[in-house]
Amino acid sequence: MHVGFVSMIASPARERSVRRTRRVAEALSARGHEATVLCARWWDGDDPEFEREDVVYRAVTGTPSKRSFASKLPFALRKVRPDVIQAVNSPPSHVVAAGAAGRLLRTPLVVDWWRDVANDPSRGYRRAARSADAVVAPSETVKTRVREHGASEGDVRVIPESIDLSLVRDVPVDNRADVVYARDLDEDANVESFLLALAELRDRDWRATVVGDGSERDRAERTARDLRIDDRVEFLGDLPPEERVPILKGAHAFAQTATREPFPTDLLRALACGCVGIVEYQAGSSAHELVEGCERGRLVTNPQELADELIAAAAVERATTNDAFEAFDRESVLERYLDCYRDALDGYGFL
Repeated sequence: MHVGFVSMIASPARERSVRRTRRVAEALSARGHEATVLCARWWDGDDPEFEREDVVYRAVTGTPSKRSFASKLPFALRKVRPDVIQAVNSPPSHVVAAGAAGRLLRTPLVVDWWRDVANDPSRGYRRAARSADAVVAPSETVKTRVREHGASEGDVRVIPESIDLSLVRDVPVDNRADVVYARDLDEDANVESFLLALAELRDRDWRATVVGDGSERDRAERTARDLRIDDRVEFLGDLPPEERVPILKGAHAFAQTATREPFPTDLLRALACGCVGIVEYQAGSSAHELVEGCERGRLVTNPQELADELIAAAAVERATTNDAFEAFDRESVLERYLDCYRDALDGYGFL
């Protein structure tokens, strides 16, 4: 099967929708499928194509430009002629252009809807939702949002983020922290709630680690100093999974406090590593979905409750793996994408 991915921004970047697209494309190629990413050129030189991890990146435009990219995309898709088109939801004009091209080429369009972006028009999202033959969302929270844009219940399916469970099983344990927070430290991170909870526990013995980097890291470090807990909170910056997972395996609890979260990948890793996952409920976050009904999951509403659950977690037996999350392994999640593609093709009378 040949899948043509549409993502104007496809360079190695911090935006997680981009990383999700790249992971799926690379996983498909590793399974013997063909993956082409139509994007703005992000590699050096003027070559129209660039290959990485057996994925072909084809330049639609030389630089990111919403209008130019949308106008040239149908011609690029006609040259590539994939069996299935998969487009990120933002900007929505690209989705609409991909849908129009798909109808001419008799090629189904799957939209991978990560999150709404503030500057994108609501009208554009309504058109994008209705242009798709199928929509993939990382969580029920995002699925609800897509349906509010006009997508029908039957057209939207949840395919979560995936993790490498073989990595969880194989890496050693790093016992540097009792409690971990891990996420991009952007404007939605809300690390302050985590630090306020820790400050409530000054008289107790604990070590905490914050993994991640971003625009809010300096502010978070200042908050830790202001709360006089900076000597017990280690800020490690961004770490690859090979370095994050050992820390999670050694920790007893993981705190999730972000205000917006399409899918909490680091919380998933922590739960798979045996951590007690404590989630501060936020209306814009899907994190509660992972801990509801989970034996080692807890849901709170404020920093004081978070502090109380951190104390209670001490009575829970430590673990370094949790088999309850096998369904989130890379191969299992890839199969769900393939099922989506096959169903979309069936809808067009193919395969």
